[in-house]
Amino acid sequence: MPERLNYSFAGGQTMTDTDFIRTVQDNCDISDARDNGMYSICMLVLKLRNLYKWEHNIEPWEEPESKDLLHWIDTKENYWEKIIDEPYQPFNRNGSRVDPYDVTTANKLINSNELVYGAGYGRSLKSIFFLAEKIREDSVEGCPVVILGKEKAKELSSPFAMLQAGIITIRRDPLRYFFWDHIQEVRSSAKKSLYHALDSYGILSKGRLNQDSLRSRLDNIVDGEIPIFIYHEVGEMLQETFNSHTLRKIISAFPDSAIEYVSRAVKDVLADTHEKGMISYIIREQREASLGFYVGFLAGLRRELFPQISIAFEEFLKEKNWDLIENARLQCIENNHHLAEKITDIAQFIGQDPAEQVQDRFNDEILVPLGLDAPDKRD
Repeated sequence: MPERLNYSFAGGQTMTDTDFIRTVQDNCDISDARDNGMYSICMLVLKLRNLYKWEHNIEPWEEPESKDLLHWIDTKENYWEKIIDEPYQPFNRNGSRVDPYDVTTANKLINSNELVYGAGYGRSLKSIFFLAEKIREDSVEGCPVVILGKEKAKELSSPFAMLQAGIITIRRDPLRYFFWDHIQEVRSSAKKSLYHALDSYGILSKGRLNQDSLRSRLDNIVDGEIPIFIYHEVGEMLQETFNSHTLRKIISAFPDSAIEYVSRAVKDVLADTHEKGMISYIIREQREASLGFYVGFLAGLRRELFPQISIAFEEFLKEKNWDLIENARLQCIENNHHLAEKITDIAQFIGQDPAEQVQDRFNDEILVPLGLDAPDKRD
């Protein structure tokens, strides 16, 4: 058996690895019990399948037996019903209680430089908790970066890139599943761009996706593309047009709505197209594979807010002129900058005017002009 880790507390108390991990995982389960309804049925099944794979130490390309997965899902949902009203569990430290959202204090409890605890909020303010092994630390544009590997505890959403308290965190395990799933489910409209990226990694055979090569080189792809997700978070940190406070205000008032999804998408494309964000990094380093992945993975609202990039990519394949991509970036910034200003202006009335009145303004001034008023048009 591997050596057990201990988590040290003031006053000589210790908390074993099992106790610490169990507390984190309990909170993950409570979060999933409370908020799994935010997902469509198809998305929930996909996330449950990947959670099953993680719990059973199954690689992204390995599929469980249907009967085993269905039984596990049934058991998981029954468990959720039992814990849905449970409060999130604190960490106990020398008789005091450490709030599970107090990431700084919680990480001081860990008597290991190889583990990192994280907590925060994701889509529709779903609570996120995780504990993972640290691969390395870095600094990009003056911002600390932590790359995490094997996960000890996680919840359903498992975002693979986060910016919290000025620290960028990249979770490699969820990123592996992201790449595998998105490559397998490639849309016909995204095939050319994704195949261009995959060809750069030697994944194609006679113009077709080679699954054996993808399995053997998946980690090369993930590690090679981690920098672009870091630079998305850099753009998130540096862009000032649409701040996180405004987004949280919108989500609190209109969770799980078209208003939230449009606002998130606008904030994301502004981060991507910031002068020090993802697209600028791809252009500066002339990363053709990364550009192919970006265009191929761009979907839903973000794709509708950044239509210039797909057109520019088609021309880029013919001319290999990076100015085409730069021009698309600048056009996107201009369009979405104005959109973000409108959203910010409307958000100021949240809590002052009746919710229905604010919602009508969002619909009339943001959603309807973009043709994005349908509630099911999500990213």
